[in-house]
Amino acid sequence: MSDRKGKLGLFMLIALVTGNMVGSGAFLLPANLARVGSIGLLSLIFTVIGVLCLALVFAKMSLLIPKTGGPYVYASAAFGEYMGFQTAYYYWIAVLVGNASIVVATIGYLNVFFPLLNDPIAKTLAILAVIWSLTIVNIIGIRFAGFVQIITTILKFTPLLLVGILGWWFFHPEYLVQNFNVTSGADFSAFSSAIVLTLWLFVGVESASIPSDSVHNPQRNIPIATVLGTAVAAVVYIISNTAIFGMLPNDVLANSTAPFAVASEIIFGEWGKVFVAIGAIIACLGALNGWILIAAQIPMAAAYDGLFPKIFAKCSRPGIPVAGLVITSAGVSFLVLASTYLKLIEQFELLIIAATTASVVAYFYTAIAEIIILPKKPLGHKNIFHLCVAIVAAAYSFFAILSSNKEVMFYLAGFILFTIPLYAIFRWNKKVV
Repeated sequence: MSDRKGKLGLFMLIALVTGNMVGSGAFLLPANLARVGSIGLLSLIFTVIGVLCLALVFAKMSLLIPKTGGPYVYASAAFGEYMGFQTAYYYWIAVLVGNASIVVATIGYLNVFFPLLNDPIAKTLAILAVIWSLTIVNIIGIRFAGFVQIITTILKFTPLLLVGILGWWFFHPEYLVQNFNVTSGADFSAFSSAIVLTLWLFVGVESASIPSDSVHNPQRNIPIATVLGTAVAAVVYIISNTAIFGMLPNDVLANSTAPFAVASEIIFGEWGKVFVAIGAIIACLGALNGWILIAAQIPMAAAYDGLFPKIFAKCSRPGIPVAGLVITSAGVSFLVLASTYLKLIEQFELLIIAATTASVVAYFYTAIAEIIILPKKPLGHKNIFHLCVAIVAAAYSFFAILSSNKEVMFYLAGFILFTIPLYAIFRWNKKVV
């Protein structure tokens, strides 16, 4: 870990990557995959291969373009200003909606221990307390937020690892064989549909590359954290989900709202449920902390280039985009409260999936950007390897996008098309100012 004041060190970056990936969804994935069958485990392995290629892409791009902004600066460098703006806009919206979903899940898990949260006023106060407490953590300093991320990442991995390791003592191989494909469709159709379910677990692979200017020794630490953090999350996902599929009958697993809690009860007894619920709460808080950190970085980078309102570029003395953090958290607060009380977001889950798919579009742009930029460099053996990896990552991202349903593609098209008039406004404003 770095001793440089105000900078993220290697362990903090690894925690940022793994912590942003492992949120509430990690505790629900087995139940979602069980509706497809154990073929979903093959989809998970396929996704791991694709995401590891994406991790290598982000690792390489962080060396080629060492600037804050991640996908935004990569798209700008390869495709020009408009594509960079488009990426920054819908990626920010994706994070905004994603953060709102994490808060909703956090309150849901807290409700297990505090039934008072069923009261609308108490629920509202709890929502605001969670959002703004973690926002303050990030305003205090990026390094302090990094320390919080390390602690929450270690704590959230504990129940997943314990179930993944100890669960093999309760493993029934026939559960996997008998329920390979429980859908009415063909194996390939089931496999493809499960891709979307597994992919959103790995949204966050880009996390280390985004706050580049706030990282100590970024050319060393960002690539290592990106690849190692992704690999750690992948290993935990594979062993824990495979263990659960062999521990529980498929019909029980598919109808469970807390599959890890059920598995943990088999291993540890009644208190296992409490153990997993606490782990889920920590997972939510850790993921939200990491995504709040990321949420203000891309608009800050775009604001420096005049493509986002200038207020997003205003930083405190340590270089913290306080205004961007406040605006983003205010947006998250509005989304959560609106969806809870005003019923303005009737298809909230669908919007979350659309936002996740939008993130994958940013991954697709990044992979294509590497394919465009690498040939401009001397093509040694290493660059040829990275070029091949980028092609695989781009193909995987494209396949994942096509695996989304029509409604998701509709929302995604709306996100992207709306960037055209927005870009025109910012271009006009740049010329006038």
